[in-house]
Amino acid sequence: MKAWFARRYGGPEVLRLEEAPKPVPKPGEILVKVHATTVNSGDRRIRACDFPPGMKTLGRLALGWNRPRQPILGTELAGVVEAIGQGVTKFSPGEAVYAFPGGKMGAHAEYVVLKQDGPVAVIPQGVDMQTAAALCFGGSTALTYLRRGGVEAGQSMLVLGGSGAVGSAMVQLGKLKGAEITATTSAGNLDLVRSLGADTVIDYHSTDVSGLAERFDVIADTVGAMDFATAQKLLRPNGRYLAIAGAMKEMLGSLRKGPEGKRMIAGPADERLEDIVELGRLAASAHYRPPIDQIYDWADMPAAHAQADTGRKRGSVVVQVAQ
Repeated sequence: MKAWFARRYGGPEVLRLEEAPKPVPKPGEILVKVHATTVNSGDRRIRACDFPPGMKTLGRLALGWNRPRQPILGTELAGVVEAIGQGVTKFSPGEAVYAFPGGKMGAHAEYVVLKQDGPVAVIPQGVDMQTAAALCFGGSTALTYLRRGGVEAGQSMLVLGGSGAVGSAMVQLGKLKGAEITATTSAGNLDLVRSLGADTVIDYHSTDVSGLAERFDVIADTVGAMDFATAQKLLRPNGRYLAIAGAMKEMLGSLRKGPEGKRMIAGPADERLEDIVELGRLAASAHYRPPIDQIYDWADMPAAHAQADTGRKRGSVVVQVAQ
């Protein structure tokens, strides 16, 4: 099979399409022929060794000091089960599935092997491959932080970066929980974010968000646009600042509380099968659909990374691997 490799850190030009052994499913595993995958902020951060301030050393220790330890990137995919290992009962050859390898990556390949009990599920009727491939990275992050932040109906939430993969999921899923959503984005994305369910949309280029008069129960910072000190001025008593794109200081300070019970929540998102299944269910019922910025051909993987590098993608960048 062929796979895209990042054998050193750098720009999209470090990516190389190479031959790799086609995996064989072991007992309890399934072999999936990948039809679509995505390039998200996690992929580009690892490829470029571009970690939040204070986290570069920790990132290199975890992911590879001189080069990515897992050179095949890609955290989410959709495809068709080609073969199953001994003892597999949950899936059958020919079934269309979507999956979230997450931190294990490996989705930028023509085939992947997944554990049948891992974060993989059958694609619901009415959901296409491209949409299914883009469900999990932003969606699972949003579900994680909505859960940790205790977001409930009637609460107000400010989403910083409402048009990205995580931000667009946070707007939709937060609204589904009954929260009143204010979201920031650039002028060209105002209509998109409004269509996702935001009650109020702010162009951050023309409005100083830190000077808003309104106060919020929750601030979901998906782009690292704020810090806890600034967020406290915008939070109501017992408000929560979700440092989704937090740097090292947010990670270290996530247990610290501010005045009036205000607190910061940070840390890696969960990778739970229950969340993956829920995202598929919501997509099938038209309650959650990840916006797709562009769909690239398999041969254009570096261009897909370049688009992710701009920081201006609307939702997800999808790569079509197979027809």
